[in-house]
Amino acid sequence: MTEKIDEYFIAAVGALPAGARRVDPGAPIAATSTLTVQDVLDLFDSQLGSRHLDLAARWLRSRGKGFYTIGSSGHEGNAAVAAALRPTDPALLHYRSGGFFLQRARQVAGPSPGSDPLRDVLLGLCASTDEPISGGRHKVFGRRDLNVIPQTSTIASHLPRAVGVAFSIGRAAKLGIETPWPRDAVTVCSLGDASANHSTATGAVNTATHAAYQGLPLPLLFVCEDNGIGISTKTPAGWIAANFGNRVGLEYFAADGSDVVDAHAVATRAVDWVRKHRKPAFLHLRTVRLMGHAGSDVEAAYRSPADIAGDYDRDPVLRTAASLVEHAGLSPAEILDRYEAKRAEVIGIAEQVSELPQLDSAAAVMRPLRDGLADAVAAHPRVGEVSEDASPLTFAQSVNRALLDVMTEHPGALVFGEDVARKGGVYGVTRGLAQKLGPARVFDTLLDEQAILGLALGAGLAGLLPIPEIQYLAYLHNAADQIRGEGATLQFFSDRQYRNPMVVRVAGYGYQKGFGGHFHNDNAVGALRDIPGIVIASPSRPDDAAAMMRTCAAAALAAGTLCVYLEPIALYHVRDLHDDGDELWTAAYPTDVVPIGSARTYGDGTDLTIVTLGNGVPMSLRVARRLEGDGISTRVVDMRWLAPLPVADIMREATATGRTLVVDETRATGGVSEGVLAALVDNGYSGALARVASEDSFIPLGDAALTVLLSEDRIEAAARKLTS
Repeated sequence: MTEKIDEYFIAAVGALPAGARRVDPGAPIAATSTLTVQDVLDLFDSQLGSRHLDLAARWLRSRGKGFYTIGSSGHEGNAAVAAALRPTDPALLHYRSGGFFLQRARQVAGPSPGSDPLRDVLLGLCASTDEPISGGRHKVFGRRDLNVIPQTSTIASHLPRAVGVAFSIGRAAKLGIETPWPRDAVTVCSLGDASANHSTATGAVNTATHAAYQGLPLPLLFVCEDNGIGISTKTPAGWIAANFGNRVGLEYFAADGSDVVDAHAVATRAVDWVRKHRKPAFLHLRTVRLMGHAGSDVEAAYRSPADIAGDYDRDPVLRTAASLVEHAGLSPAEILDRYEAKRAEVIGIAEQVSELPQLDSAAAVMRPLRDGLADAVAAHPRVGEVSEDASPLTFAQSVNRALLDVMTEHPGALVFGEDVARKGGVYGVTRGLAQKLGPARVFDTLLDEQAILGLALGAGLAGLLPIPEIQYLAYLHNAADQIRGEGATLQFFSDRQYRNPMVVRVAGYGYQKGFGGHFHNDNAVGALRDIPGIVIASPSRPDDAAAMMRTCAAAALAAGTLCVYLEPIALYHVRDLHDDGDELWTAAYPTDVVPIGSARTYGDGTDLTIVTLGNGVPMSLRVARRLEGDGISTRVVDMRWLAPLPVADIMREATATGRTLVVDETRATGGVSEGVLAALVDNGYSGALARVASEDSFIPLGDAALTVLLSEDRIEAAARKLTS
């Protein structure tokens, strides 16, 4: 199987005129360049490796041995960007970064035993279990010893995390927390011209410039590799320069990515500027896309043959070859010898790795998820100390104190989000924390949920413990992919070599008075429940709230767990359960521990088990009291954890009565009760079973909300029917 760009390169190099006499390898490649001839030969070798990896990917796929084939051809100039950086600078790379990855590996003296960057990439292409970063789960550019953080994004969803990494380098230094990178490190992230239009990219650039505008250190280099086309859609000529060339707070640099000498010179200036000023910059690297978008892409379906062939002379590998002939005295034959030697090397490795084993069972595929959850469950939070002040606390007060407890114990813990600092949150949950802990650890962010979660994703990689707040559950959906596609996948696709610990606090659920409408009363949790690997906490009582916050923090620190901590808004300031003044929904600050995946049972009734969560807990307890008055003995199970579900506890309590009512304030479709019913059936429960849930509706304003939200009357009616 031949590729036209391969044939063109061989013919074009063969036709090159002889250059100057042989130049000493230590001499500059050009009078104005800091690169020596040897430097360019090294860059050329990285470019050749990247090109032949792309050719080998096509070769492997044609034989049914290879898979993921989005290549780097035409983008090999990014090797010069790697050369301008230090190997200790964290890199979050675009999927066309083969040249960068190989050049970064070249910079690291004494690579890890058995590590060969060509072999690493080929193992990924063949989905081999020997692949050193993901273990055969995905083809990614990543290696911990190279400080290349693996990314699976095919758009720009890794950019908010990159902003978080850059921000956290300075913030960790200020707090005296050690990070994996030097204090003067520069974070680099790359993207394409098409993905530069994605909301994650525009949001990340806005967040970076917003920080720079305020004088906050944010050493980040955006590298936009502009090849002028996104799959089949052309980028308007001049769009990237027009969009990013004059942004306030964003230094702009432009280079020809087909010319490694120019690309290196400009990249060096850009990196030096960021390292010196600790502010973001944008490197516009003009590139060309060769061999189409991906292995399955038929480029001829939307580009004319003349248009495709017209790009061949912009091939960066060909341009570097021509420069070495003209300025270093290499002969065309020597260039072709290097080219074919690299082909033989890559194909030889490809033949070997294509026969290696792949993941062959669900257990093997899911091992990082299974082990991560096991480590999270095994994490032991510090037992709370008995305080002289045993006054009862509300839910909001208990969370506040737990946050102070966690942050006092862990100097790297940060609380941030919209309005959490001076105001103390919309509902006062974080009130006083900024005054006690200072603005470096409790601070307000801009109003962008993607930015908030991206900051947390980066902070976790930097050795901090981020506790971001999403002000309302409805706003989480603006940025759910930062949890789903970025946060939850990192341990999976890095075989747990990289982790992003965090506890995401989310104010949610319904029944809130005062505010109204679906943005402030949102009972939709379906977007979270099906994400593998995350822990979802849903406390309802004040004492559980504090204990579960400590548990989540411990799991994040010990296992790198991404925890989502759902707080029922309507219960923040509730004090009474049955009667005014009974104070039964307050509790002293707890000293005990609530393990992940453990439920809490109220009562030991023998007639009926109610399984519920959140606002459903006090509602069900009130119903249970009324049922007791009529001789129906009831026990109420607060699940407390939505992932993993406390299946063993639910089964035990359900079996104890043989009649189970699942009370779910979330929606009937996609809500929590679906999973509970399935768990009961899957585990052999054979008793009577029913459920009540909120309607499949958005929540309207005012009292109309009560027509679609689950009510105590419906709970009671269902309970009486089930026990009649």
